Amino acid sequence: MKFTETAWKVFNQAIEDYHVSDDVNTLINNPFEKDTLERILYAKNWIDTVQWHLEDIIRDENIDPAEALQLKRTIDASNQKRTDLVEYIDSWFLTKFENITPKSDAKINTETPAWAVDRLSILALKVYHMSLEANRESASEEHRNNCQAKLDVLLTQKEDLSTSINQLLADIENGNVKMKVYKQMKMYNDESLNPILYQKGQQK
Repeated sequence: MKFTETAWKVFNQAIEDYHVSDDVNTLINNPFEKDTLERILYAKNWIDTVQWHLEDIIRDENIDPAEALQLKRTIDASNQKRTDLVEYIDSWFLTKFENITPKSDAKINTETPAWAVDRLSILALKVYHMSLEANRESASEEHRNNCQAKLDVLLTQKEDLSTSINQLLADIENGNVKMKVYKQMKMYNDESLNPILYQKGQQK
């Protein structure tokens, strides 16, 4: 089974498991064995799925401002966990390919394997929710048809992205692409880098 086939299957299992309760406070119950790639992928998509629904909740026009602020902070924390896990997946790939010597003319890709996997995880969520809309009985026929058209595009995108990821991994393994990882170095959560946070600290 190709890598993306495994990833897509795991992502959809996480999405289905989340929607059993459909509650952002549900704790993850990862069914895969420790230290396996599947366990990492499941955890990645679980974060994405919870955050997807947090983003829905915060867009409620009638939400209490205090609740919205707390949700924003929860989303920020989730984003940090998402970034950390993407970088962990890249570390997994670095270990996998550590004995590969890139060719002298090896290219560098615009994104790492894990950030491409991140896009595949989000795409799985888009496909799941667009499919719900395309088949929602309470919606108008026009709405369902529009959503079906969008779903068809998303499924094409899934095939193209999957092919690209598999090609990238093959190119790294064959030495045609040099895998290089750059940490995201997010600044807004860092009290030493975000001026709003460190200036507040200086005022105390």
